[in-house]
Amino acid sequence: MKYTLPLAASLLMTSSLVATANDSVKEAMSDPGNWAIQTGDYANTRFSTLDQITNENAGDLQVAWTFSTGVLRGHEGGPLIIDNMMYVHTPFPNNVFALDLADEGKIVWRYEPRQDTDVVAVMCCDTVHRGVAYADGMIFLHQADTTIVALDAMTGEVKWTAVNGDPSVGETNTATVMPVNDKLIVGISGGEFGVQGHLTAYNLHTGEMEWRAYSVGPDDQILFDENTTEHGVPVPANSSLDSWEGDQWKIGGGTTWGWFSYDPDLNLVYYGTGNPGTWNPAQRPGDNKWTMAIIARDADTGVAKWVYQKTPFDEWDYDGVNENILVDKEIDGEMRKLLVNFDRNGFAYTLDRETGELLVAEKFDPTVNWATHVDMDRDSETYGRPMVVAEYSTFQQGEDVNTTGICPAALGTKDQQPAAFSPQTGLFYVPTNHVCMDYEPFRVSYTAGQPFVGATLSMYPTPDSHGGMGNFIAWDAVNGEIVWSIPEKFSVWSGALATAGDVVFYGTLEGHLKAIDAHTGDELYRFKTPSGIIGNVTTYEFDGKQYIAVLSGIGGWAGIGLAAGLTDPSDGLGAVGGYSALSDYTALGGQLTVFALPD
Repeated sequence: MKYTLPLAASLLMTSSLVATANDSVKEAMSDPGNWAIQTGDYANTRFSTLDQITNENAGDLQVAWTFSTGVLRGHEGGPLIIDNMMYVHTPFPNNVFALDLADEGKIVWRYEPRQDTDVVAVMCCDTVHRGVAYADGMIFLHQADTTIVALDAMTGEVKWTAVNGDPSVGETNTATVMPVNDKLIVGISGGEFGVQGHLTAYNLHTGEMEWRAYSVGPDDQILFDENTTEHGVPVPANSSLDSWEGDQWKIGGGTTWGWFSYDPDLNLVYYGTGNPGTWNPAQRPGDNKWTMAIIARDADTGVAKWVYQKTPFDEWDYDGVNENILVDKEIDGEMRKLLVNFDRNGFAYTLDRETGELLVAEKFDPTVNWATHVDMDRDSETYGRPMVVAEYSTFQQGEDVNTTGICPAALGTKDQQPAAFSPQTGLFYVPTNHVCMDYEPFRVSYTAGQPFVGATLSMYPTPDSHGGMGNFIAWDAVNGEIVWSIPEKFSVWSGALATAGDVVFYGTLEGHLKAIDAHTGDELYRFKTPSGIIGNVTTYEFDGKQYIAVLSGIGGWAGIGLAAGLTDPSDGLGAVGGYSALSDYTALGGQLTVFALPD
């Protein structure tokens, strides 16, 4: 797999990405001892300049201390560390703990929201939560019931609250939020309930709504104007409306439950949109714009500068919400601002993040078969579109027909579990799923607050492979190829961490925290935590010592069978059957485990 354009030099992390934006976040990020935002930085690189733990001594790591969260379900996201305080969150009911690192992890305060338990019934794929955010002396939590809470970082006092959605119609939340300038950027979940997805900015200090941009609908709702482009060409007026039949867009999905990134120099927020409403494509003919897309929006106004739809007319539930990693790269002697995205659909994309120009679209797993390639001919009418293979088109095969052998499965070659990028090696470190599926769409009616899926799935390891369901890969974005790959028994569902010590960390569904040589992929260290890891590995420094921290607690889509006690193979949108063997290796839990080198 090769790039379609010449790439003259290695990728470089954009040092200017914290040059502006909220001053408090900038200051916290500037101290490498902190982990001040869930993604590590605004660029989503998940890279730390801490280098006390190296590829030469990582084998000496030990457990330093642990903390029980008291909640059993899937623990995604990770702790924040601001100076001597650590902030730990849980899945529903979304408790938050403030721990004093200078006092043996003493609980300084705890916030325990009282949410209606009915919200659990309308949460797809477990009750996970991807973490809190920090800015201006406040901790921000977006609860499952869509209540946003601003908490005093030192006392836990509630400063303000706002309500972002309505669980009675299926709107919930699983994502973190991102502070940008004087705003808090917030998404919404509920794509399997026919909601109209949106991204919203709230005033950081008052909680008042500043702007809301829907993913689908008329231009005045999706905040597109005459300057919004795709592939450098102005998007026609009411482009979304013209891609749906009638009023289908009102239940069109396109939810925003993934990760956000931000370029302060361009003042653009980048994010992805999820699946269109109902998984049965026969009920929504058309491109279903702008689901399954990457959108760049002005942080002040919410107006879209550019958009790119990765999977028009989705037939497989390949949500487009995965993280967008911002890097700078020299091409033919010229530095360009790039955006790299490893999509659920199995293609790795590189775009110019200033203009939205598509530069690269290559498979990052060679077993991807639903499309042969993405058309890169700029003179073609299908430029930028995947070339779908009829045999694996659930639409062409028809309703009530079981289309078999589709790779990847609906949970994608990579789900929301974020990759990492090291400017030292120039490589991306990507947790992946090695899973295929059978997919049978059926007709479904919309009822507010009820599941609006319309497909039955079964999942299984990719045939003719190592027999496992996952790989952890190093991706060379210059040559568009896998440098090394570590096969795993199950999907790698944790977020990766890259460090200046040339060590990469990730967790496994069985519960292992692993340290890997960033250059070779050789395993340096492993430790089995009490439960499966779907959390994101983080690092921080306290009192001159570097620590590695990760949440363990099996759950999420892959672990929903264990988390929710499901046994029917078709439950969990097909994941229960695919991951049934997980129960032989791990059990429910909720724990933070912290590692360090011995004194």
